[in-house]
Amino acid sequence: MALSAADKYNVKEFWEKLGENTNVYGTEALVRTFLSFPETKTYFAHFDLSSGSRQVQAHGKKLADALTLAVSHLDDLPAALSSLSDLHAHKLKVDPINFKYLSHCLLVTLARHHPGNMNPEVHASLDKFLSYVSNILTSKYR
Repeated sequence: MALSAADKYNVKEFWEKLGENTNVYGTEALVRTFLSFPETKTYFAHFDLSSGSRQVQAHGKKLADALTLAVSHLDDLPAALSSLSDLHAHKLKVDPINFKYLSHCLLVTLARHHPGNMNPEVHASLDKFLSYVSNILTSKYR
C-alpha cells in the first residue's frame, strides 16, 4: 500500500497541527479502545486503565512517538517501523485486530479535537496512513 503525494501532504499538515498534544490524543485513543473493545485489554490487564494512569499515559506517549516517527518517514515506513513490528509480533504478541481498533479510535479522537481540520480528504488520508502503519506492524506475524 502506498500513500499518494496528496495523502502524505494531508497527513503531515494535519500532524503538525496537533503540536505537543499528540501524547494526550494517544492516551485518549487507548482509553477509547479499551472501553469500546474490551477484548483489547488482554495485554494491559495489569494496568489501571483510566486516562489518568501513568501506565496508560506512558503507552499513549509511545503511541504518539511511533506515529510521529511514521509521519516523518512516510517515504519508507516499513524500514522506519521494522523494530516496532518485531516488538509487537514477537515479544508482545499483540493481536493484530487491536491495531485496527486503535486506528479507528484514534481517528475518532482526532476528529473530536480537530473537527475543523478533519475534512473528508484529510480523514481519508489519515485512515489510509493508519491502515498502512497497521499493516506494517502486523507484517511480521505471517
